[in-house]
Parts: sequence; C-alpha cells; structure tokens
Amino acid sequence: MTIDYGSVCSGIESVSVAVHPLGWTPAWFSEIEPFPSAVLAHRFPEVPNHGDMTLLPAKVLTGAIPAPSLLVGGTPCQAFSVAGMRAGLEDPRGKLTIKFVELADAIDHVRTARGDDECVVWWENVPGVLSDKGNAFGCFLGALVGESSALQPSGGRWTDAGCVYGPERTAAWRVLDAQYFGLAQRRRRVFVVASARRGFDPAAVLFESEGLRRDTPPRRGEGQDIAGSVTASLGRRGGTPDCGSTPGQLQPATCMAHGQGGQR
Repeated sequence: MTIDYGSVCSGIESVSVAVHPLGWTPAWFSEIEPFPSAVLAHRFPEVPNHGDMTLLPAKVLTGAIPAPSLLVGGTPCQAFSVAGMRAGLEDPRGKLTIKFVELADAIDHVRTARGDDECVVWWENVPGVLSDKGNAFGCFLGALVGESSALQPSGGRWTDAGCVYGPERTAAWRVLDAQYFGLAQRRRRVFVVASARRGFDPAAVLFESEGLRRDTPPRRGEGQDIAGSVTASLGRRGGTPDCGSTPGQLQPATCMAHGQGGQR
C-alpha cells in the first residue's frame, strides 16, 4: 500500500528521514524559513514546498495541490514552551494549531468527495501545550474531533495520554520521550494521531501492549516504532475504534466521548 503525505512546518524534514525506509512518499512540504527551505530544495528537489501553511486549505479545495492520505506536522511550539512567554492561542504561532485542523478538514472534504478514505493526522508539540492556561490543547482537540467548543480535561488537567471520540474524528495523544527511541537525550513531546477513517484506531498506534512499552530503559531491537504502527493501521479495514481496551495499559489515561470526559 502506497502512503503519500503532506508535511507542514517541515523544517529540514526529519519526518521524511524517519519514514523513508517504510516507502512513504511526500506529496508536498510547507516551510517558510529560508534556510530549511533551501535544505528542502537541495534534498528533495522533486517535492514542491508550498510555503505558508495557512494558504494550503484553499489550495487543497481547489485541487491546486493533492489531498494526501496522511497529514503530518509539528506546529510552532514557542507559544506553549516553558522556555517562552506561553501566550498560547493569543500567539499567532499558537493559532497555527487551528489552521492545522482546517487543513485536515479540507483534505478530508476532497478525499471523501472522490470516494477515498479520510486522511490520518499525525501532530506533535511540546508537553507544555497540555498545561496551557488558555486550554489550547482542549481547543485543538475539540476542533480536531469536530466538537463545537473546546474540550475540558477530566480531573482539571490534561493527562499525558488519552483518547477522545468526537462526531467527526477519533483522536489519541501520548507524551513520548526520545531517550527511549535511540536518541541520547531527554526530549519529551506530545504526539496526537487522529482520523475519521472507518476501521482506523488511533489508540492502537500510540498505546502499545504491555510487552512493547517504551517507558523502561531502551534495549536494542525492542519495541515498535510509531511510523511502523501507522503503516500497519492504515492497511487495517473494518471494525470501530475501541479506546477501552488497549489504552488501559497506560495509567493515567483519559477516554472521552463527544466531549464528556472520564478518568480511567
């Protein structure tokens, strides 16, 4: 199965390096900074860089650029990082989280109109987004799953892992640390996987079985990577997502349905 993807806030495309062994194909990039744009042009001369991500939804809807099966990106973290001013959605960079959802919606609109499955969304950011004082993560999740208002965390705070079922998409999130994936540094990031695709279970991508847990010191050859999990899940058909089974391996985790939270 060929998987094509669109990448926003592409930087120098670490995503493409990670998924290249899987045979995934970049449809387009979106980067505005001069240096990384030059790197992209050098390393991926055949892949168009469409620049400003806020212009992409219109381009997708008009057919100017493809509507890929996967949308991936890490929107700017400065608005949520503890090292910054933490202005959240008041920061123009923070507002790009909502623009990211608009792009996903545009892609799904085009794909379903031509009879294709909806796209899979893969997003990452700093864990500080979970504690943003303006509930930026709840706004992002609410928009992503199709709720009319921001979601509120059960227990008063967003946990490091959970899932939510909305009228449009199912989404799962989890904080992962790069030190358990072969990198010699501590680098915690929150990953979100979401889709409206029938038979695709975001929780199965992010929540590993007990035998594949990544919260212990890494050993060579152990575990399964996220990209590989996405590949397997993209090829899975039929059934409906079940948050109640696999995520139970993680504590604490939050499962929600249509904005109603419940601590597990």
